[in-house]
Amino acid sequence: MKIGVFSDSHDNVNMIKEAVDLFNAEGVELVIHAGDFIAPFAVAAMSGLNCKVIGVFGNNDGERIGVAKRFESLGEVHNNLAEVVVGNRRVCVMHYPEFAEAIAKSGEYDIVIYGHTHQVDVRQEKSLILNPGEVGGWVTGKSTVAIVDLDNLDVDVREL
Repeated sequence: MKIGVFSDSHDNVNMIKEAVDLFNAEGVELVIHAGDFIAPFAVAAMSGLNCKVIGVFGNNDGERIGVAKRFESLGEVHNNLAEVVVGNRRVCVMHYPEFAEAIAKSGEYDIVIYGHTHQVDVRQEKSLILNPGEVGGWVTGKSTVAIVDLDNLDVDVREL
């Protein structure tokens, strides 16, 4: 089973749509977004996904009510932290790296996903820590997403 992971889309609808196309082509069974959608129209760009989306709000998500309403047809959006069991894996999602570090060291989850820094981060503590970088591409000039194989916890970071 594979999941798609992205973060920090910052209203870049074109790159969100590219990520959607990639996730659909790869047959991911769940997509996780680690925050900073920004506006409801950015969430609407995810409507072409062939699977459910679980997301968390980031520090730049200003119109949270509108974003939450757009999410109603896609999946779930959480305020600070989302916990999900997918396949046989426990996954924890948040926006901020400070929380991710502490949670990953606990070993309570198989995967801890975060965003905010716009930098790709894939490493093993007691849990796998994953930041897929930024799909928006505004800060680093690179639009990246990750595909995780849940069977072996292999992470494939892709540049769009």
